[in-house]
Amino acid sequence: MTNITDIFFDLDHTLWDFERNSALAFEKILLKNEVDLNITDFLKIYVPLNESYWKLYREDKITKEDLRFKRISETFEALNYKSSTQLIEKLADDYILHLPDNNHLFEDAISTLDYLAEKYRLHIITNGFEEVQHLKMKNAQIDHYFETVTTSENAGVKKPHPIIFEKALKKANTENVKSVMIGDNLEADIEGAEKIGMKTIYFTPNYLEHSSRTAINTLKKLTTIF
Repeated sequence: MTNITDIFFDLDHTLWDFERNSALAFEKILLKNEVDLNITDFLKIYVPLNESYWKLYREDKITKEDLRFKRISETFEALNYKSSTQLIEKLADDYILHLPDNNHLFEDAISTLDYLAEKYRLHIITNGFEEVQHLKMKNAQIDHYFETVTTSENAGVKKPHPIIFEKALKKANTENVKSVMIGDNLEADIEGAEKIGMKTIYFTPNYLEHSSRTAINTLKKLTTIF
């Protein structure tokens, strides 16, 4: 990682513990809306469905509105839970409203950002919804670490499209050869950044290594790389 001046992070699943925070949000809104379902049963169906719908969203095969509605409606269908369109729309809105209420970060996120911020300029590139990403960062008290934030909605395209990375580099006033992208999604974060010549680090908490790329399973390991 020589000659690096700028480090770009993905937010969800990389710094911000999305699954943990999402589960807490659903626990709150299911209770609030009197949905009589066990949260564990709900999440067992919802989590993989959400991942599959996000893949379709990244590929521009569904709209943001379809993603928000169908990931909940199909979960209810799989659990044989009778609901109305109005209830699903209310849950979809409440989820976005309450998602930033809990802001657990991955272990050593703060100490690692403290270390890196002394030596590099830090940035965010995220496919997450514009209206909640900035709020997540603010509530988690990490917004001050990042000089720029590039979201897919303000870039007009989603990772792994090269344009979002190019716009992020331009916004940061830096170059691909001086930059590294750190993220948990092999397709969106790693392959996307590599296609425009950026170095990458694959954050993969469940695996020890990756055969063809620099990979870490804890954020703390970044302090030994940089």
